[in-house]
Amino acid sequence: MSPAATLPAPPHAATARPMGVPDLDRVVEVEVRAYGFPWSRGNFQDSLAAGYWAELLEDADGALIGYWLAMPAVDEVHLLNLTVDPDHQGQGHARAMLDRLESRCRDAGLATLWLEVRSGNERARRLYEARGFTLRGLRRGYYPAAHSRREDAVVMGLDVTAG
Repeated sequence: MSPAATLPAPPHAATARPMGVPDLDRVVEVEVRAYGFPWSRGNFQDSLAAGYWAELLEDADGALIGYWLAMPAVDEVHLLNLTVDPDHQGQGHARAMLDRLESRCRDAGLATLWLEVRSGNERARRLYEARGFTLRGLRRGYYPAAHSRREDAVVMGLDVTAG
């Protein structure tokens, strides 16, 4: 059975599928709309070339709702990017993508899911906390911020074997 066969279904008639290089124009378009300091196309290309896990979420018409990328390691996974198009936020899509990523981690026998989130991104932090992620540390000056400043990253982890 393929890993996708055991993953939860996306919400609201959305379809999940692997991200590929042909998808990157749409992905970068959403990335730029969603963030003040977006990933570059090269960041996405490098992640795909490295074999990182990457998945899209599309609506029934094929419009891009969101995506995630994660880097598997020996016994853990690092969530690098989870983004929902601003027009689709607040509808449960981020939770659905996290469900699928957590299931994939469990299917692969990986114990811990790690992430960094901007210290000022309260909405995302609340989502991760509600999902069972706990504070594991702080990376000072991790993210670029306005006016040539830097913003701290909150490091969070989830024991996926407990789910």
